[in-house]
Amino acid sequence: MQERQRIVLYGHSVVLGAVEASLRRHPDLQPISVSLFATPQELAALAPDVILFDFGSGLSASAIALLRECPDLLLVGVDSSSDDLLLLSTRPQRAVSVAELVQVIDKRAVGY
Repeated sequence: MQERQRIVLYGHSVVLGAVEASLRRHPDLQPISVSLFATPQELAALAPDVILFDFGSGLSASAIALLRECPDLLLVGVDSSSDDLLLLSTRPQRAVSVAELVQVIDKRAVGY
């Protein structure tokens, strides 16, 4: 049997509550609601595949810290005032000079 994907709903808002209710209908997903005050250690202990957060509630340093430690993690910001999503992920890339930084920016402009 395939392992369910753990979806952490980061914070308590109306929009996240609605998203959680919808996600519960999918047997391959395991939505877990946590407080915005959860520490990086508490978030890491949940071993999330995805963290959903409400733009209006913001994103704490705990989630950003976990993203840095878990490069395969996906952070998804849900905007209740529109149908936009903000997808944040990290692909560690070393840039030790401005020239290397410019190369990273140029790659981004043409499509990673």
